[in-house]
Amino acid sequence: MSKQDFMLRCLQLAKNGLGTTSPNPMVGSVIVHNNKIIGEGWHYKAGEAHAEVNAINNVKDKTLLADATIYVSLEPCSHFGKTPPCSDLIIKSGIKRVIIGTIDPFTAVSGRGIKKLMDAGCEVIVGVLERESQLLNKRFFTFHNAKRPYIFLKWAQTADGLLGSDSSKNQARKPIWISNQFSKQSVHKQRAHEQAILVGTTTVVSDNPSLTTRLWKGSNVLRVVLDLNLRIPQNSTIYNQEQPTIIITNTKEHPKNSHNLTYEYINSNDSIATQICDILYKKQIQSLIIEGGAQLLQTFIDANLWDEATVYKSTTVFLKQGTKAPKIQGETKVSTLQNDVITHYTNTTF
Repeated sequence: MSKQDFMLRCLQLAKNGLGTTSPNPMVGSVIVHNNKIIGEGWHYKAGEAHAEVNAINNVKDKTLLADATIYVSLEPCSHFGKTPPCSDLIIKSGIKRVIIGTIDPFTAVSGRGIKKLMDAGCEVIVGVLERESQLLNKRFFTFHNAKRPYIFLKWAQTADGLLGSDSSKNQARKPIWISNQFSKQSVHKQRAHEQAILVGTTTVVSDNPSLTTRLWKGSNVLRVVLDLNLRIPQNSTIYNQEQPTIIITNTKEHPKNSHNLTYEYINSNDSIATQICDILYKKQIQSLIIEGGAQLLQTFIDANLWDEATVYKSTTVFLKQGTKAPKIQGETKVSTLQNDVITHYTNTTF
């Protein structure tokens, strides 16, 4: 097997941590002796052992480590965080050859782990499946390099290009579902993988959403609501304080923060999308789903502050009685889920 084969296995292992490692990156590691994997591991959850620790602990015969090679998809850490430095453990274990997918962009690590290993006499090779290793942690890299969350846009639209019906006629304050139940479950699956979800005033006033993860196993996301003039009724679900929620407003005289409810002020004369990104960056949020409404989605599209977009197009027709869907361009990939046609857009900024 080649170096690329072993690094590919690291990436496969790392993906097991999707949705549980944040704010840490997903990392996988394998230990190879005589072209055979003798230990492997991945980072399960933030605050717990890193991939290299689990891989080393997985080796039954520790005497083989002196002649083994450790592969890791991301540069081993060199600092004390919630766990000791992995580079120290590698050195202590006697491993002399380290192959790394990509350098860690986090300033507390970037290059320091590699230097520590080399200073200890280890042979270090960097850049095996480098691009693949970076894409695996696109959220982590975007957060540290672009100083903002990795942004997913999501909406469902009818066959005649509408995002929703006339909200003024929705007296029940319940969502009018356009996509099918399988697409709905797919949306909840994505919520389980990300850190925050953003909607605008009209969406909350019209649909009264809970913005929680109910149809897939996983944690609820941070709820973020853009309500510039504080028009959302206080009996709305987003005010139930059952989940952490941020209300973003340009009203300086807003209510005081309380349990699980925080108000953040922005200036509506400046870029709204940029200010929201800045707020979430300061709060260490690495990924954000924007689920509506149309004006909010278009604001981020026009500001070129998005990375991926998923559009669920159903066979439903509203006969032009509703809100037009946002306009977006980018590299596309089309698939189907039952009767829904799913178009996945990618912005090439990453």
